[in-house]
Amino acid sequence: MLRLLALLSLMWTVSIPALAQEVPADARASTGGAQTLEDIMRRQEGEKIDDSFRRDVTGDPAAAAATTDQLGTLGGSSDPDLWRALRYGSANITTQARNPAATTIMQDGGMWWLEFREGPLLNTAVFLLGGTLFLLTVFYLARGRMRIDGEKTGRTIVRFRAVERFGHWLLASSFIVLGITGLISLFGRKVLIPAFGHESFSFLAVISKLVHNNISWAFMVALVIIFFAWVVHNLPDKTDLRWLARAGGLFGGEHPPAKKFNAGQKLIFWAVIVLGGSISLSGLSLLFPFEINLFGHTFSTLNSWGLPGMFGLVDLPYPLSPQEEMQYAQLWHALVSLILTAIIFAHIYLGSVGMEGAFDAMGKGEVEEQWAREHHSIWAQEVLDGEANSTEKT
Repeated sequence: MLRLLALLSLMWTVSIPALAQEVPADARASTGGAQTLEDIMRRQEGEKIDDSFRRDVTGDPAAAAATTDQLGTLGGSSDPDLWRALRYGSANITTQARNPAATTIMQDGGMWWLEFREGPLLNTAVFLLGGTLFLLTVFYLARGRMRIDGEKTGRTIVRFRAVERFGHWLLASSFIVLGITGLISLFGRKVLIPAFGHESFSFLAVISKLVHNNISWAFMVALVIIFFAWVVHNLPDKTDLRWLARAGGLFGGEHPPAKKFNAGQKLIFWAVIVLGGSISLSGLSLLFPFEINLFGHTFSTLNSWGLPGMFGLVDLPYPLSPQEEMQYAQLWHALVSLILTAIIFAHIYLGSVGMEGAFDAMGKGEVEEQWAREHHSIWAQEVLDGEANSTEKT
């Protein structure tokens, strides 16, 4: 009998901890209403969680203490309640500023932007720009400079007028300045502050921002100039297919015929117009964040079309706060700028050390006749025929 009682007592003792570890019906009862371990793990994995248990706990006016009591001025909200209301944008905030972003004291959604900007965006910049420069260096070492194959004539053909060269160099110089100042802003915290210190970088960052914001107008004006100057010559035609099939004679062999602009130059032209236009538009939205909102309307339209669901994704965020609009615009501005910069690297290479005689087109406005016959034979023949007809008439 004693052995049986001892056995039952032992079994009861062992079962007590197991009963104590049973999960209650409300998973947050054991945490006093706070987040659970599962919430924390899901957030670390980047998954969305239902945080209404925190979002909605911002105070209850019915529970307010009398004004004569010690906590009577809190209006039913504790300090944690107030901070939650500020975090989730539900606090009743009064401020002298009258812009749409003035009442946002804390923007919890900005963390993903900060993490992306300091991680994937910086890595993209390094690999894209560094990789492009590396490939161009390897190509130059393997291929060398592309020389004029035939014998030079000593005669030149007018390639670009003064207004065309003005538009090109205005675009090129402003883009270079914008690229340098943009990279200073992008890499400042990770590279420049450790190298030069906070004070030196602060001065450089302020100057860079001032220059970047004002030089941008020159870039946009130049973009309009070159569009109207060259759009007619950059419309695709059947000669482009043959040029692309032979890679423009880039790897040796016969130079395929081309008009004033070959297929490669047309691709660069439309990349500059489309990507440069997108950069300009996103830049304007950053300069005027409360007047130009690009992403909220776009996301709403895409959601109404059901486009995210077609790819198994959840709806895009909408509506967006002014801060979120600027964050999306900044990332888009940076990514598109990096892509265009990589393309311009290739353009600069071919227009300078990569091809003999190419720089004269924009440097002097005139090119060697033999160079024109080899790289733009159709255009060169049209120009020479026109000159011959003019001579005969006189």
